[in-house]
Amino acid sequence: MSSVADNPRVPGPQYLVAGRYRLLSRIGGGGMGTVWLARDQLLDREVAVKQVISTEGLSEDSADTVRQRAMREGRIAARLAHRNAIAMHDVALDSGEPWLVMEYLPSRSVAQILHATGTIDVAQSAQIGAQVADAMVDAHAAGIIHRDIKPGNILIASTGRNAGLVKITDFGISHAKDDVTLTQTGIVTGTPAYFAPEVARGQLPSEASDVYSLGATIYTMLEGLPPFGVDENSLALLHKVARAKINPITKAGALEPILRKLLEPSPARRPTMAQARDELAAIAAAATHTSTDQVLTGVLTQKDGALPIWMQKSRPRTIAPDAAAAQRTITPAPSGTAQQPGTLPLSHTHDPSYAPTMSSDRLHFPGHGAGSANRMTGAFPEPRPQQQSSTTALALSVFAFFVVLAGVAILLIALLK
Repeated sequence: MSSVADNPRVPGPQYLVAGRYRLLSRIGGGGMGTVWLARDQLLDREVAVKQVISTEGLSEDSADTVRQRAMREGRIAARLAHRNAIAMHDVALDSGEPWLVMEYLPSRSVAQILHATGTIDVAQSAQIGAQVADAMVDAHAAGIIHRDIKPGNILIASTGRNAGLVKITDFGISHAKDDVTLTQTGIVTGTPAYFAPEVARGQLPSEASDVYSLGATIYTMLEGLPPFGVDENSLALLHKVARAKINPITKAGALEPILRKLLEPSPARRPTMAQARDELAAIAAAATHTSTDQVLTGVLTQKDGALPIWMQKSRPRTIAPDAAAAQRTITPAPSGTAQQPGTLPLSHTHDPSYAPTMSSDRLHFPGHGAGSANRMTGAFPEPRPQQQSSTTALALSVFAFFVVLAGVAILLIALLK
């Protein structure tokens, strides 16, 4: 089997993209491409570069479609410049293959945080929602519809001065109103668990459907599961979403009224993204005794000003198999494109170990986050509590054995005398 060393055109560590971006390590991947941590040799900074699906083996028409999609994604994302959105730096062509160059943010996604904590409290959920909404207000003003707002695409910076900063990422399937050349009628793209009902029924996504997806994401932060639950069968889940009957809201507290507005079945009756931002910011400000400006421009902290406990190193709980299914994404490839089977979309700050492994009857997520090799935070695997306990018990058992053995030896010596 050929290796990176055998074939210098196969991307891997130390591969130089477009003569400028030196690949360091793989930090994510999915059906829409692989993401690498890289160093920009020109500006001497770390960036995240996304390798769009290879055009190798495709017809010229299909390869051109892939390149156009990459350029389109770059153009769309580059329109948005907001402190709460991951910035697009460049679109590079390397031997005819397209790469997207993005801001690198050492972080954890809200999906990873929920994996560790189960839920996020009302005040922090409100602030996360308000800051994402603030970025999406600018996106909508620029004619951009995200189409895949979900916990996995919301990042919380985990290190340095930006620790606690919220950013929305992955505009890879976003849609610009004035750019319809690559639109494919009848194709559903995104994550079913966070779809708006009208999208599940086949209507085109709109600003209102982004509002609904934000509501579904906030619901998940508060309740621990998406509003329609989860189902390993994506089509069955789509039918649930299309019926628009959400599961009961039980933990939202002061957020319940706005949450019900965001999850309104009728798109025309939902608030705008700006209205959602303002209500969420007001609730967060009331809960933290700050101003709405501080909510929108500040980083996430606890009431005492410290970083939230879930930003500190701790072993995540095991995610329930049904909750894992909520992260499945329907992302069909264009005609003639060899789409990777069984892949899940990961933002460029996700640990690749977050990809699920399938068994005959369960969907398992390997441990990740602070307890695994998180390339984004620079944290290496910590000993698991169970492993520490087992090692300690073994050491005590060996020690006790030698103590008993020494006692028997002393007794035998005394008897022989």
